[in-house]
Amino acid sequence: MKRHFTIIPLAVAALHAGTPSPEISSASDAPWIKPVIDIRARYEIADADGFDVSHALTTRARLGLKTKEWHGFSAFIEGEFTQAIIDDYNAGGGGDPLDPANTPINDPETNELNQAYLQYSGHGAVLKLGRQRIIYDNAAFIGNVGWRQNEQTYDAISLTNTSIEGFALNFAWIDQVNRIFGSEAAGPFRNLESEIFLFNASYTGIPGITLGGYVYLMDFEDEAPAMQSSGLDNDTYGIIAKGSFAGIALHGELAWQEKAGHLNDRSGFYTHLTATKTFGDQSLTVGFEHLDAGVQTPLATLHAFNGFADALVAARLTGNATQVGITDLYVSHTMPICWGIKWTNVAHIYGDNGIGTDLGYEFDSVLAKKFDDHFTAILKIAHFESESPLFPTTTRASIELNYTF
Repeated sequence: MKRHFTIIPLAVAALHAGTPSPEISSASDAPWIKPVIDIRARYEIADADGFDVSHALTTRARLGLKTKEWHGFSAFIEGEFTQAIIDDYNAGGGGDPLDPANTPINDPETNELNQAYLQYSGHGAVLKLGRQRIIYDNAAFIGNVGWRQNEQTYDAISLTNTSIEGFALNFAWIDQVNRIFGSEAAGPFRNLESEIFLFNASYTGIPGITLGGYVYLMDFEDEAPAMQSSGLDNDTYGIIAKGSFAGIALHGELAWQEKAGHLNDRSGFYTHLTATKTFGDQSLTVGFEHLDAGVQTPLATLHAFNGFADALVAARLTGNATQVGITDLYVSHTMPICWGIKWTNVAHIYGDNGIGTDLGYEFDSVLAKKFDDHFTAILKIAHFESESPLFPTTTRASIELNYTF
């Protein structure tokens, strides 16, 4: 069953947005209706062993309207429209284009409602009702998958409260997960009806230290036994600590997951540790991330972890049906080079449940240029060299231009 959110006051206001009266909008007052524009054009090439090379030139436009606050109340509606200009690739999930012989690039052509919510802001709290973007912490468990053209959003009620000094408290109840594969996707790629409760909190009352914790309880409904979406069910409990020592920024996260694995019959630890040292305009990060066999992150922004070749994303999402676990030891270096271009290079070695190269290794390189407040260009190149029959050697490269208004 599909959920739909209709915002009547916003629609009525939009019909009259072309001729605002002086009482509603003036040079010294923000307009009642503000357009929101986010456009991206990207060319991506992907080559994985066992598949043909894919070429995708896609455009994605998010067009929305946001109302001004009135006694704390406001509304937002946004459509998302993705088109393929060069469609020699496999979008997956039953979407268009669909060529199983080609390397997956999960950017299907789609036109859909991306966000639509009512919001109340006041007394140190923000309450949202409707289809919305939700990102907690670094998106290792809860994210919007912002890298792909079709964003992951949630039909949800969410609450953020900062009325207690030093504390940030977040809660969300999610009724449906609107995934990157589009509203027409089928089988295990479809949007997921759910009964999800998210609790996330942080405390900054200790100078130089941030402490956090979370509880994520995820239950997904099955429309048919063969779809086995219940295999994504899990209960996850985690803590986070961030601070600095001797000029080094430190981050540590530890979580315990129950009902892990594709049969929900396992449990395991998740660990992520980083240390970052800044040298003028440069920064160096050493990181260690480990997922026990079966630990799964079905709502995460997967592209942000385990390399930009996306060779391990399916294993991370589902807890890896082969039950080998993932260990990622990586080093990242960022520096400016010329004309305002920022250059980041990352090297990974991947083990299973132990440190080593049992799964393979990867090198990523990213060039990013922000021209102004509206235009940003990004070039990415990633190569994953497999040392395991479980994952194919994969190369991905992309160049994109982003415009926001």
